[in-house]
Amino acid sequence: MHIVIIGSGIAGITFAEEFKKLQPDARITVLTHEDHGYYSRPMLSHGFSREDVETKIILRSFEDLSAAGIEILAGAEVLSLDRVAKAVRFRRRGEEFVLNYDKLVLAPGSDAFIPPPFRAAKDLYRVLNSLDDLIALRRQRAAILARGETPRWAVVGGGLIGCEAGSDLAKAGDRVVLFHALPRLMERQLVEADSATLLEVLRNLGIEVRLDAAVQGFERAGGNYAVKLENGSEDGFHGILVACGFKPRTELAQAAGLEVNRGIRVDGFLRTQDPDIHAIGDAAEFTDGRLYAYVLPIRHQAMWLARFLAGQTAEPWQPPAFKPRAKVHGFVAAHPYLF
Repeated sequence: MHIVIIGSGIAGITFAEEFKKLQPDARITVLTHEDHGYYSRPMLSHGFSREDVETKIILRSFEDLSAAGIEILAGAEVLSLDRVAKAVRFRRRGEEFVLNYDKLVLAPGSDAFIPPPFRAAKDLYRVLNSLDDLIALRRQRAAILARGETPRWAVVGGGLIGCEAGSDLAKAGDRVVLFHALPRLMERQLVEADSATLLEVLRNLGIEVRLDAAVQGFERAGGNYAVKLENGSEDGFHGILVACGFKPRTELAQAAGLEVNRGIRVDGFLRTQDPDIHAIGDAAEFTDGRLYAYVLPIRHQAMWLARFLAGQTAEPWQPPAFKPRAKVHGFVAAHPYLF
């Protein structure tokens, strides 16, 4: 059996390693646009207060995975899926190739969600969705420090990533202004009392929090940047980080005629409507509309799918009990997270 996996994040690599243990003779190929290796995306938002993050974040090198019998095609751009021929067309190092599969596992992950008003100004802000993003932000920060200045950041978005990254920048000694369009922080994950506690924690870290602040866009202001608001603007920022949520990567599946909504639609067996194509991770959407964008359920999906395709279970996947937790320095929620 030849299994092709698209994506080298937690979902794709956990599945590859587990299936290789269960079926040592199986051929497993991972197609990924990444070049750095298999790394921990949750560590990205704590990438400023640690000097060794660029090495600590790598969980397994692609060389180690290849030595374990998992073929890794790094730097690959998947162009299309042919469901009839059971083939994936991709570009790598300037050449196009076609790879046939018996089973295809879609684990493409997600992109940072960019609100429509911001998209025309993409050169004025950064996101934090990949190791490349983190490296670029760390280099920008190092250049500011090298000039003898204290970095001042605008973080747009008071959800999970915005609060985590903002707290880590503040812990690293930077000045942070966090803009959130709604009246309380992390309203999708926290009850109101915990949002209030989080607000106090961030302010104690020195972060200026602007609630009910609907950002309209960005502009250059002298040598720095400004954030445009409904009633004016705030300038003097060395950089802007947009952290407004995530958008599952569904384009490839949709172009292949698979059903998508917010994510790639799957049944209880993590199957798309094509029985030879499964989807796992934060791009997989279940019939109840849920997306499981947390490490524990994603790993659980990958382990379950490996057992299912190895013929070791016939029961549908059931989400495990899990407790999400924001990695904000000094914050502990008093109530269960919302999901």
